Amino acid sequence: MSIEISAHSANLNVERQMGDFMRARLPHGVAEFVMFGLKMAWACLFAGLMLGAIILTALVWPDDAVMARYDFLVLFAVLTQVLFLWFRLESLSEAKVILLFHISGTIMEIFKLRMGSWSYPEPGLLKLFDVPLFSGFMYASVGSFMARVIRLFDMEFVRYPSFGWTVMLAVAIYLNFFSHHYIWDIRYLLFAATLVLFWRTRIYFTPFGTRLWMPLPLAAFLSSLFLYIAENIGTLTGTWLYSGSAHFSFTSMAKIGSWYLLLYVSFVQVTLVYRQALK
Repeated sequence: MSIEISAHSANLNVERQMGDFMRARLPHGVAEFVMFGLKMAWACLFAGLMLGAIILTALVWPDDAVMARYDFLVLFAVLTQVLFLWFRLESLSEAKVILLFHISGTIMEIFKLRMGSWSYPEPGLLKLFDVPLFSGFMYASVGSFMARVIRLFDMEFVRYPSFGWTVMLAVAIYLNFFSHHYIWDIRYLLFAATLVLFWRTRIYFTPFGTRLWMPLPLAAFLSSLFLYIAENIGTLTGTWLYSGSAHFSFTSMAKIGSWYLLLYVSFVQVTLVYRQALK
């Protein structure tokens, strides 16, 4: 218990120590920019560790290894999540929401795999309906990032629309990922709906000392670009392959739109924990 409390205290001091270090050595404007980058990197810690493990194992994993690479990634993800809770990098309530990300993401993976949208070419024991269980942690890493970035930047969402409307939008987006295989794809209507609901919503955040703001749809679009890059890293390492593609091929730019919509589903799930940030 004393180790856990000490680690928690150390984590609370990390941001203040970084701020003091930057304030003493850099001009204010430069310090703001550097602190923004450092905080974003810290918020992306879970996703960065997962992406690093995918890249490293793709480079060095031996063909005759006792454990399959996919299985190692599952165990690595579980251990990382346990350590995040142990060292108070995530709260228990945040972990519950991230578990929801894992479940909803795994369900989508199972369906998309059955529809032939993409595949996982490597063997492994820790799979559910041929979907390696580490894939759910990739969705969970998005939830981890969102929960951590809201806390680290002391974010507030001003002129946030009715919570009920946002839930209906999130449900419609999620269902469209399934239904468009059978009926018409309404993604363009959903794009419009995100703008109608959130065009007035501003995200206020503090990188260092100055309070800044950004339109929520712009933040979602920029985040979708980074997720698209991360997705291509997974594809280029051969960890997953899209239908009709080969190794070392980039995914379609249309995936940026898919990530943009999926981010709204993710964001609504995170607001189950951070309702106090909605203004």
